[in-house]
Amino acid sequence: MTDPLHDHVTALLRQALAAVAPQAASTAIVLERPKQASHGDYASNIALQLARTLKQKPRAIAEALVAALPASAQVAAVEVAGAGFINFRLRSESKLQVVARALVEGERFGRAAGANGERVQVEFVSANPTGPLHVGHGRGAAYGASVANVLAAAGYAVTREYYVNDAGRQMDILALSAWLRYLELCAQALDFPGNAYQGEYVREMAQRLHQREGARLSRPARDIEAMSVRLLLDAPRHLDAEGEAVSDAEQTLDALIATAKTMLAADYDVLHRFALEEQLADCRQDLQEFGVVFDQWFSEQSLYIRGKVEQALALIEAAGHSYTRDGALWFRSSAFGDEKDRVLRRENGAYTYFASDIAYHLDKLARGFDRIIDVWGADHHGYVPRVKGALRACGADAQRLHVALVQFAVLYRGGEKVSMSTRSGQFVTLRELRNEVGNDAARFFYVLRKSDQHLDFDLDLAKSQSLDNPVYYLQYAHARISSVLALWGADAAALAQADLAPLADEHEIALASRLGEYPQVVAAAARDLSPHLIAFYLRELCAAFHSYYNAVPFLVDDQPTKLARLALIAAVRQALRNGLGLLGVSAPERM
Repeated sequence: MTDPLHDHVTALLRQALAAVAPQAASTAIVLERPKQASHGDYASNIALQLARTLKQKPRAIAEALVAALPASAQVAAVEVAGAGFINFRLRSESKLQVVARALVEGERFGRAAGANGERVQVEFVSANPTGPLHVGHGRGAAYGASVANVLAAAGYAVTREYYVNDAGRQMDILALSAWLRYLELCAQALDFPGNAYQGEYVREMAQRLHQREGARLSRPARDIEAMSVRLLLDAPRHLDAEGEAVSDAEQTLDALIATAKTMLAADYDVLHRFALEEQLADCRQDLQEFGVVFDQWFSEQSLYIRGKVEQALALIEAAGHSYTRDGALWFRSSAFGDEKDRVLRRENGAYTYFASDIAYHLDKLARGFDRIIDVWGADHHGYVPRVKGALRACGADAQRLHVALVQFAVLYRGGEKVSMSTRSGQFVTLRELRNEVGNDAARFFYVLRKSDQHLDFDLDLAKSQSLDNPVYYLQYAHARISSVLALWGADAAALAQADLAPLADEHEIALASRLGEYPQVVAAAARDLSPHLIAFYLRELCAAFHSYYNAVPFLVDDQPTKLARLALIAAVRQALRNGLGLLGVSAPERM
């Protein structure tokens, strides 16, 4: 639902524009809420926009537009400010109209009236299922889920998707890591590679594998060592996706993986599937408990099974954008804005992750999404032109892809930074964070900043039950309102019919004005993919409420005044509940 007052003022300006400058009547009109209340309720820079086109001074254009504005019962005053801004002041009774609207619409307050028909896919988290999700993944999860919620509230048809990297080298490393720990339990221990996965979860996975399979997947350690050495000596120097020769340690790891595949034969698939299912099940449960759900879990393996990777590379080759060098197939990504060319297929015939990513994005476009939003870690910023360039090379519309970058959160416990590394096992899991601070604090703290801004996650603050804790501050306001309404004792739904005429205090008008901003804040958050705007808004709304709470009593003897004030705070509670819901945060009745 849009803001009727916003639409009304826009329509007034549109009529004035048609009268003053009909040749510019189609110019987009932007209304903003001024940061300072002294500048009115809405401001427009339309005069500054038109200055060059009309070849007049902005202030003169603004004065002409104000003079041509139709009369309105909703508007108290209009003035020209500064270089040519037009400021609108609404009547108090106009600002109060939002109270009844919020109470009548309830959960629909702030949401678009109907779907606009645009299909949007939001793909987020998509962490390799090689270990538990850590606190860095948590920010991408919270941000992606909130973006999807906000887009749905704005009327888009949203599909939430997790891309499961179940076909790449990292999964082979995890399977190998689990097998080597399993061999230890079978008294066939080898030196464990420092670049394999080290976490305790790998040992636990090996124990479950041993319980299920016994010694069936065991092989003599000396035979494994001999084969891996032989394969290492025979193998050419591999190239990674960047076209660089891999290190000796990584080459040794690849030899061990090849040994496991050769020795286990068909049972390697058993091992690989076990490792995948173990970690993917843990990931699903963790995210579900975090309130993050997906409509689709898309398998990377399915792209290979359906021949989509080969088809994507054939498109690039047919368009003349690939070449062969040193036995590897390369994409001319430097011709599409990348810093250098990239490997698509290694000299040993193995495809790079970049090749499957191209196929995956082509598949997304083929599924008919009008817009594709990928949520990536900020360290992938250089990957953006590479993927978009590959789409253009395939003849696809790369403009339909938008990448939102998310900085990893830095966790501080006891004032000290906690370092994280998935392979070394030195990381704090998302589950540990949730258990320590709770889902609500985690979800809210993760979206308190723009996604591409650095975020320090202060555990001490997140756990504190004080008004300095922003999520506690918001939930406390919701609980405060619920407590007042419970003391009143009647059905809050009846307040939608309350006469709001007694609301004349400056705190009441300011609170109603702030409440009226909510629909536009949701629309802006969806437009800019910025759920932090909702977090900021809710804090401002609560500040206005707490100020009101401390200024006037609600349960007064005068019945009309009491009902009007209760209606106002009940409407504020509805906006709070709706906004917190978009961010995945609960709205408790008691605290």
